Amino acid sequence: METMQIPARAEVAAQDKWAIHDLFATDDDWRAALAAAKEYVPRVQAFRGRLGESAQTLLDYLRLDDEISLVFDALVHYAQRKSDEDTRVAAYQEMVSQVTRLAVELQSAAAFQTPELLAIPEETLEGFYQTAPDLELYRRNIDRVRRRKEHVLSDKEEALLAAAGEMAAAPDDVFSMLNDADLQFPDAVDKDGNKHPVTHGTYIPLMQSYDRTLRKSAFDSLYSVYGQFRNTAAAILSAQMKQLLFFSNARKYPSTLAAALDGTEVDPAIYHNLIDAVHRSFAPMHRYVSLRRRALGVDELHMYDLYVPVVEGVEMKFTFDEAKEIALKALAPLGGDYLNLLREGFNNGWIDVYENQGKRSGAYSAGARVHPFVLLNFKGTLDDVFTLVHEMGHAIHSYLSNKNQPTAYQDYVIFVAEVASTCNEALLMEYLLSVTEDKKQRAYLINHFLEQFRGTLYRQTMFAEFELRVNEMTQRGEGTTAEALCALYKELNVQYFGSDMIVDDEIALEWARIPHFYYDYYVYQYATGYAAAIALSRRILREGQSAVRDYLGFLSGGCSADPVTLLRGAGVDMASPAPVEDATKLFDELIGEMEALLA
Repeated sequence: METMQIPARAEVAAQDKWAIHDLFATDDDWRAALAAAKEYVPRVQAFRGRLGESAQTLLDYLRLDDEISLVFDALVHYAQRKSDEDTRVAAYQEMVSQVTRLAVELQSAAAFQTPELLAIPEETLEGFYQTAPDLELYRRNIDRVRRRKEHVLSDKEEALLAAAGEMAAAPDDVFSMLNDADLQFPDAVDKDGNKHPVTHGTYIPLMQSYDRTLRKSAFDSLYSVYGQFRNTAAAILSAQMKQLLFFSNARKYPSTLAAALDGTEVDPAIYHNLIDAVHRSFAPMHRYVSLRRRALGVDELHMYDLYVPVVEGVEMKFTFDEAKEIALKALAPLGGDYLNLLREGFNNGWIDVYENQGKRSGAYSAGARVHPFVLLNFKGTLDDVFTLVHEMGHAIHSYLSNKNQPTAYQDYVIFVAEVASTCNEALLMEYLLSVTEDKKQRAYLINHFLEQFRGTLYRQTMFAEFELRVNEMTQRGEGTTAEALCALYKELNVQYFGSDMIVDDEIALEWARIPHFYYDYYVYQYATGYAAAIALSRRILREGQSAVRDYLGFLSGGCSADPVTLLRGAGVDMASPAPVEDATKLFDELIGEMEALLA
């Protein structure tokens, strides 16, 4: 019955849809642009073997590369956004396939670019910069390619590694099939004997239930199935680690960590610093676990007690207009220019607001050059208000980088991607706490914030430590069997949660259900981004205009410098443990207030 209330795409009001026509007026216009873009393949191929012949030739090629980037930006965004509006429409799925095929064809045509840039002698390249001063614009991009020279192999070896790429993706593909398609979980049963289906989508809502019988039943249901497949799951993860080791060895890196972080210009020391800083900050986490046990009124806190809200009976509901008003007030510390961009996004078709039949679930911001496109499925919950400011943080980061950087430097790297979004969330939380006097609502909000800390800073760092240690086991030639992986994962849980948590045996299998372990050292960036965002939000609230100026400079930076340098310009040094330590101090302060409120 509920599905009937979800409107068809055609029934959604125009003001609640994004302005997709800002990319192309019609599908036919898109098709014409795609057909024209096919001409780029021979134009790129015409440069093969010629990048070192003269400064002008190299400049012409790099300008062509920029031109292709802009044309493809519109083509890709239109096809993907239209497909996400209603995922059931085959025509838009086909459009995504068509533009993806052409992109692959172009990448293949441009495969000569890196080896040819590396082959230009240093003195010749310096001569090119003198001869064609406009080439100076591209120096940083050229340097980024050339600094990895010792890790680039001969043409034949590179071709062989590229051919192995599809095999290298196999562990992730197999995991996805097992996890998403094949695994079925028995129903969970509540205290009254009613059955509840357990799926990846229902698991966390079941863990948030106030019925402890239901929570334990769902927990047992999920992990009983992973237990049956533990050896298969271990074999898949082991294959992932072995392929990472193969490629890092082939490219002459000292470790898989060094290989993974080199692409985003991040020093592996930052990864180790994060883990060390969190280890030194276990005390607040253990204090939170103790508070949660007392607040839930249980003698023993189990792993299935982690997600249930400790404050009952608070429901905060908002219309979308109210959510926008709250966002404008919460983000006021970022200044008038930022608020004007926020209004621009609210009023001029950046956001696709409500669910419709077939629409992609979840939320995202896609930073198209014409303007960002933000997908929401707004239901009016407190989480939805946080999602709005989060995605608008991404959107304005993209907008400012696109507006202030030349085409070659507009895209920012993943290391900084979550900073702008999380900084907005931190400012929203500070604002809500400043205007909420009701003790119960205040406790509810602080609980929400504390869960973000636990889930992002501590949990993602624990994932990062597990991933690092499994990679190190593989490098040492140790067996990554199910028993070894479960023992390591349980040991980490005991460390991170402390003595007030019963670390149930089942949780030792949690590694088997985490897709991020197939993303090649990705998860640590959630934790570093969160720590940086907390530090930035505190500085903005404390110092005002000078901090805002530095922050807007960071948002406008794209990839014009490495990510650690860009963040340093905003006043946060991720090479130091200070941002993580300061964030965990705030976590500790909030626990203190929560203890007082619940007393």
